[in-house]
Amino acid sequence: MKINLYDFDGTIYDGDSTVDFFLYELRRHPIIFITLFEDLLFVILYVLHLVDKTRMKEHFYKFLRYIKNVDEEVISFWRKHDKNIKKFYLDKKHDKDIIISASPEFLLLPISRKLKVKDLIASRIDKNTGKTSGLNCHDVEKVRRLDEKYVEYKVLESYSDSIKSDKPILDLAKKAYLVKGNNIKLLK
Repeated sequence: MKINLYDFDGTIYDGDSTVDFFLYELRRHPIIFITLFEDLLFVILYVLHLVDKTRMKEHFYKFLRYIKNVDEEVISFWRKHDKNIKKFYLDKKHDKDIIISASPEFLLLPISRKLKVKDLIASRIDKNTGKTSGLNCHDVEKVRRLDEKYVEYKVLESYSDSIKSDKPILDLAKKAYLVKGNNIKLLK
């Protein structure tokens, strides 16, 4: 099976969809503001290497507990933010594309369906509690999750905005691209 891999945030989405969703919800549900102080503490603990990225993000997602209907909020969010999908991707998209992202699966599922990609592999976050199932889907975890889902595949192209975070998926591809804003640079 031939596939193309795309990181999402900063690559085909202009910005960080998780941060944008949080800010969107903060405006709609100001009670979420009370989670910011603890979030800052967990960011500091992460920077000091006292907690891993998965635990830090799991704590961040506790804001979801203050949202009554997450599915409706996600649909509403994408009505306003689908404009952030970059033109290069809209012009290039193909049915063999797989979005592979550290962002939550529940958040990216509606936009993935709209874009008609082959598949979505993303972080498994409970949309009601913020609890993580498994590891945050970044770095080598992206390849592990891809291997878990597909036995035989050949990556034709891979796109990311970060060589550091996505080197494992870039290394899989026959052609790897670095995306910075609207500039796309062939790496190999």
